[in-house]
Amino acid sequence: MSARGVRRSRAEEEEESYFISMADMMVGLLFVFIILLLYFALQFQQKSKALSDAGEARAQLLTELKREIERSDRTLKVTIDPVTGVLTLPAAVLFAKGDDRLSAGGQAAVAAVGRAMARVLPCYTLPRRSAGCSYVTERSIDAIFIEGHTDSDPFTGNGRIGDNLDLSAFRAANTFRQLRTLDLGLDGLRNSAGQPILSVSGYGEARPVPNNPGLSEAQKSLNRRIDLRFLMDTPKADNLGDLLTRQQ
Repeated sequence: MSARGVRRSRAEEEEESYFISMADMMVGLLFVFIILLLYFALQFQQKSKALSDAGEARAQLLTELKREIERSDRTLKVTIDPVTGVLTLPAAVLFAKGDDRLSAGGQAAVAAVGRAMARVLPCYTLPRRSAGCSYVTERSIDAIFIEGHTDSDPFTGNGRIGDNLDLSAFRAANTFRQLRTLDLGLDGLRNSAGQPILSVSGYGEARPVPNNPGLSEAQKSLNRRIDLRFLMDTPKADNLGDLLTRQQ
């Protein structure tokens, strides 16, 4: 074989070896990509299941609360929205128009709500109670916001309360204080971080009932309300690996 033929053969071998190395590297990268894709797909599936479980637990919680409240006080009618996690008390049951202080009927209504919460919430908070619970779940309550809402009619103020925002906040705070006064153990309920679950917020007229123009007196009365908004604890994105490890 001539020297030229030997040189050509070696060049072809080197070129072939180069392409084989490139092919091996591409296969390796494709394998890594597939592994990453499967990992993130599993993360997404686990996160979706956790959110679904939390929504199901919250819907069950609201249903139980409504049943217990109306069993405790048959004259008190509350509404629930499982999608948003809200239990609504009409303000007319709790307060006189323009007043932030609970009426006698309002105190009785809050007492009925408090008794129902004391029976149901320990099944969804820490320390966890399973005895007597009709629904057993790993999901727990993260927070309950006691929200005050008003209609859009301007509030002229009475010295102590300046506007609708003040009125809604005072109403929510007084509802919260009444629940604590009942001494039903609600202060001792904790979320997974060991924090109290009850909190207060006021929105004035800023958050009317959806699809309610609030023009007639009947429509305005729907906007005057106390909402109990339930937020469930769900796994954080950076804790998904720990969640997967715990459930294996």
